[in-house]
Amino acid sequence: MTASDRVLLVREGTFVSLGSDGAITGSAGASPDGLFLRDARHLSRWELTVDGTAPAVLAGASEGPRATCVLTPAGTRDEPPAYTVFREQAVDAGVFTERLRIVSNRPEAMTARLALWVDADFADQFELRSDHRTYPKPDAARTVEMTPQGIEFDYRRGDWHSRTSVAATPAPDASTAGSDGTARRLVWSVELAAHGQAEVNLRVEAHPCGAAPRPLPAASADPVPELADAEGDLLRACTQGLADLDLLRIQATGPDGEPVSMPAAGIPWFLTLFGRDSLLTSYFALPYRPRTAAGTLAALAATQGTEYDAFRGEQPGRIVHEVRHGELAHFRQVPYGRYYGSVDATPLFLVLLHAHAEATADRALAVRLERHARAAVEWMFTDGGLDEHGYLVYEPDPNGLVNQNWKDSAGAICHIDGTQAKGPVAVCEAQGYAYDALVRTASLARTTWHDPAYAQRLETAAAALRTRFHRDFWMAEQGFPALALDGDGRQVDALASDAGHLLWSGILDQDRAEQVGRRLLRPDFFTGWAIRTLAADQAPYHPLSYHRGSCWPHDNALVALGLARHGLTKELTTLARGLVEAAAHHGYRLPEVMAGYDRSELPEPVPYPHSCSPQAWAAATPLALLTALREGS
Repeated sequence: MTASDRVLLVREGTFVSLGSDGAITGSAGASPDGLFLRDARHLSRWELTVDGTAPAVLAGASEGPRATCVLTPAGTRDEPPAYTVFREQAVDAGVFTERLRIVSNRPEAMTARLALWVDADFADQFELRSDHRTYPKPDAARTVEMTPQGIEFDYRRGDWHSRTSVAATPAPDASTAGSDGTARRLVWSVELAAHGQAEVNLRVEAHPCGAAPRPLPAASADPVPELADAEGDLLRACTQGLADLDLLRIQATGPDGEPVSMPAAGIPWFLTLFGRDSLLTSYFALPYRPRTAAGTLAALAATQGTEYDAFRGEQPGRIVHEVRHGELAHFRQVPYGRYYGSVDATPLFLVLLHAHAEATADRALAVRLERHARAAVEWMFTDGGLDEHGYLVYEPDPNGLVNQNWKDSAGAICHIDGTQAKGPVAVCEAQGYAYDALVRTASLARTTWHDPAYAQRLETAAAALRTRFHRDFWMAEQGFPALALDGDGRQVDALASDAGHLLWSGILDQDRAEQVGRRLLRPDFFTGWAIRTLAADQAPYHPLSYHRGSCWPHDNALVALGLARHGLTKELTTLARGLVEAAAHHGYRLPEVMAGYDRSELPEPVPYPHSCSPQAWAAATPLALLTALREGS
């Protein structure tokens, strides 16, 4: 199954990925299918046969609250199919349901034999990525038990226990085991009257290890967003983006144990809390969904680092990068149960906290999270590197990520010849975020926490950081900032889109901001749809590289906000038009990432083959564009 064949149903932190025929085949790699909850696959096979063969697709399923497809057994023009099968499937919190309706097309009674192959492999999502890694599972055991209404799959490993139950109405007439000992075939003999119909209803319940699925508060609890001045394709993209953000909501816990909802990062790999992704998504949505930001800030405050754990990268005050609930995280075979390998989530937490207070004119959350904010600031000065290095820095993590900024793939932070920068690495956009965080937190200290001495300390530090940045990062010959400084203080000289974030954060002066903004709209950067992550005339550029030539909508959204901040209206209009037109080609749902091919080469954007969709910060990008166009007009 490829991404283009995939049908996704998402609700309450649970999702199912199906083929257009409603089937699950147990695929892995770029586009795994199955029923997923809390980082585990609770249904890995769900394949229907009618009279011994897989029926053909007459009308494929499409995404929505429910997926309905129409299937028929073999037939010809002279002997049309004897009956038609309608599959209606839906997902809820930890539950997948299917209504199978078989309708006779003949004037006489008949019997149809339905069979459904079912299996649950309980694979951790990290096992499904096809990244050539294997994870030993000593003493793990799967068992299968037939029940009066169906079947139950059980998985145990030490203190880890997960279950998947399947119940059918009517109960199956028979069942048979597959050759692997776990898959089961459930069989029904269905009597059909002349032009009659019959139903089989199925209910699959996932019982993950740990917390049981809980319903989220209704999305309608959020204020109705004001989109009055959006129109045409931008309005459609904003509307789709808001709908996708509702789909991606998950429940988390705030610092006092209270339930909160927040946006997960994306599907299929990231339906969980991600610090950087959730923070930027919430910032983009802030003028339209302020409660999203409040939930994100509370959840991240609750998971803020409190101790040193080198395996997970935890440090006091550091904001979490990623939270996982799967088996491999539980047994610390991967560090991502709570993984802190992010250089930028901590300053972005401070940026969003101040922005929320300003946007809502409500200081209660900033007061409540004051100690978390102060701890985040202290991390920036200490373990983050501001005191020792003058900049926020990171070292490659042997347990996790080589790069710990948003371009977190290996090799993404590179010199113009393509060689990876060696640490401790100071990426340019993180310095902009740090500057903005210091300025904004100083404002909170003066106006909300009533601590002018602390405010003065942060303002002084911000001004000094800005001065250093202009001195050390600016490449005069190129008229552009370096992507990073390496561990020896040398400029990492690839021309990269990260520079556009500096316009948003305000660390550049007006003259240099204008130079950068205009440079990013030149043809080697701008494809006509979006700005590439690397300019196309450099050695490491590749249009299908994850971070060395592709185009990321959220990256472009930050550029757009920066263009608006510095009055670059012409460039903003050009960029916004390209992104909105790209959204229109994707059914108004921007993907996580697009290939970097120029618009002159093909009439529509080229997909990136491993892109998540829906994906939170891409879903929120049209909202950021609307904000930028308002501010830039």
